[in-house]
Amino acid sequence: MTAPFSLPAKDEELSRPGRWIALSVLVLAVLLVAVDATVLGLATPFLSEDLKPTGTQLLWIGDVYSFVIAGLLVSMGSLGDRIGRKKLLLTGATAFGLVSVLNAYATSPELMIVARALLGVAGATLMPSTLALIRNIFHDARERSVAIGIWGAAASAGAAVGPVVGGFLLEHFWWGSVFLINLPVMAVLVVVGVKLLPESKNPAPGPWDLASVGLSLIGIIAVVYAIKEGAVHGASWGVGAAAVVGVATLAWFVRRQLTLKSPLLDMHLFRNRGFSAAVLADLLTILGLAGLVFFLSQYLQLVQGRRPLEAGLAELPAAIGAVVAGLLAGRAARRFSVRAVVSGGLAAIGLALGAITLVGQNTSYPLLGAILLVVGVGAGLAFTVTADVILSSVPKEQAGSASAVSETAYELGAALGIALLGSIVTGVYRGFPVPEGTPGPVADAAHESLGGAVEAASELPAQTGAELVAAAQRAFVDGLHTASSIGSVVLVATAVAAWFLLRGQRLEDGAGAHH
Repeated sequence: MTAPFSLPAKDEELSRPGRWIALSVLVLAVLLVAVDATVLGLATPFLSEDLKPTGTQLLWIGDVYSFVIAGLLVSMGSLGDRIGRKKLLLTGATAFGLVSVLNAYATSPELMIVARALLGVAGATLMPSTLALIRNIFHDARERSVAIGIWGAAASAGAAVGPVVGGFLLEHFWWGSVFLINLPVMAVLVVVGVKLLPESKNPAPGPWDLASVGLSLIGIIAVVYAIKEGAVHGASWGVGAAAVVGVATLAWFVRRQLTLKSPLLDMHLFRNRGFSAAVLADLLTILGLAGLVFFLSQYLQLVQGRRPLEAGLAELPAAIGAVVAGLLAGRAARRFSVRAVVSGGLAAIGLALGAITLVGQNTSYPLLGAILLVVGVGAGLAFTVTADVILSSVPKEQAGSASAVSETAYELGAALGIALLGSIVTGVYRGFPVPEGTPGPVADAAHESLGGAVEAASELPAQTGAELVAAAQRAFVDGLHTASSIGSVVLVATAVAAWFLLRGQRLEDGAGAHH
């Protein structure tokens, strides 16, 4: 191991080409996570047919990865600051690849939920490490803005490539193949990363406090579980108990951080208004968007009858918009202002989500494509600039912790969005009337999920089956409209809040010192 005091010098020494080559390795890690997140949505109808999960199990398969990753991100970001971000990134990438095999060969809903949870443990090491390494490799603020733009563009590109590659695989192989595409990416990342990535860590980190790790994990998972269960099943003693345990544990976590000499998370970061505002904007934006992202591929496949590859291609405008906007975001924020770019991006997403209420069962593609393009542009602008603000507002020794807070907000928003908006879609959906003469068990299966309705219809006479599917599709679209309307209100409100909270916030111009 290199002595800690020499490590910062080591990343200072990276030549200009070396910095960009190192960035290309980090981009692979981002692709790994982004592709994986999108293929799950695409594989959901096939997975449902094979593993036959209940509606609740299906939500758990979608959510548990976010739960675990949200609970561990701060701990992993802090661990990377201590043991070295390169070491953590490469270890996590190896684990991510191996656990992907378990996802691919899951034989029951329960095993799939466990596999997704383990993938969350591995995934929690990747994103904070990539952003922290960017913060420590790129010392010039303008160069760093470009690097963050490329990092964000890679996430968007992965989200686009995932459905297209996944769609191709689903048409030619079994659903588990979509998880196996992680393996070659992981192999390249590890082999190349060992040689090309510089190691960086906090030269005087202090111990990694295991009690804080446990408190943050229990606290976040308990809070998210309470919200999810409350959204799906309504208030109950179990939900109330989980909420109380979660809030109390997080309060204990915060108190402990304030008394520790070397806290897992430096709570003083939140005193920086720009940092706090950017984190809050990320959380609320993802909350508003998550329902759309989770249900869009089901809409394209099960309502509009598109094949998986076609559904993947139909989602491309969002990624194209996000890639282009992400690359231009830093320049735009310096030319206009941070708050103009972030608020403008969020307002654009809000308007696009509102336009989804115009989408019906047979809506032609141009309207849908235009909506997705606007969502992509808005997200590319907002997320790239908030990531830049978050990284610029902390000392580079704490880059892992700061990145982890940003990623925790993202994952928490995703879990809450899928839980809240997902339960709204499910609640509206379950209310649809079944055709006369539909047997009770078939009606129950149809009310579980849209995939369940399509499968249940095959057991009925052709006419009754067609009526059942049409009623289920109408109800699903109604649910999508409700969730999009709520998402739209959340995004517009966040845009207004960001305008005030990011007042006076600027991106740095050169390689200046950091507070």
